[in-house]
Amino acid sequence: MDDTNKMLHAIINGQCAMKSELLSEIRNLDKKLSTRIGHLESKMDAGFKNLTDRVDKIGLQVARLEDDTPTVEEFDKLKAKVDKYLAS
Repeated sequence: MDDTNKMLHAIINGQCAMKSELLSEIRNLDKKLSTRIGHLESKMDAGFKNLTDRVDKIGLQVARLEDDTPTVEEFDKLKAKVDKYLAS
């Protein structure tokens, strides 16, 4: 029985050591992944901010162009003036 207990203790100690190694490796991987994910999040935030700024600029440009375009009524009046000028 003494040999059986020694073998059992050796097996349990081996499993315990393997478990602690695996846990340390998992913790190391977790640290590496958290830093990479944090870096990726900051890159994505910066990219979305740049994209939002560009979309805002384009929106302002379109709004300004829309303000400068003549309305249908103004265009019809201009057409009538041109036709009248060409007729005389």
